[in-house]
Amino acid sequence: QVQLVESGGGSVQAEGSLKLSCAASEYSYVSGWFRQAPGKEREAVAVIYGAGDTTNYADSVKGRFTISRDNAKNTVSLQMNNLKPEDTAMYYCAAVKYPGAPWDRAASYYYWGQGTQVTVSS
Repeated sequence: QVQLVESGGGSVQAEGSLKLSCAASEYSYVSGWFRQAPGKEREAVAVIYGAGDTTNYADSVKGRFTISRDNAKNTVSLQMNNLKPEDTAMYYCAAVKYPGAPWDRAASYYYWGQGTQVTVSS
């Protein structure tokens, strides 16, 4: 079983930046970040594959967020720049995707972290 622990959340003003980190107990070929705002479904933010040369992003964060990984340390990071109030949510790290499952569906992933809160004020 893969254990995931997120860190780095906090409160920031609009146009600010935060960097989230996810520490995994073991390597996962596919790792991703999702977020969930109150009253809304969990939505995909970004995913990264293998050595890190393949990534996907939700349209809402393209050009502002960057996902990266350090496979030697089993960590996955999410650099978030130019944050907007609508980015406010609990952010979750996900790992181990069902083969062939879509990257942007929460049901596609086996393991989840406990989440870290990101709050962006205007």
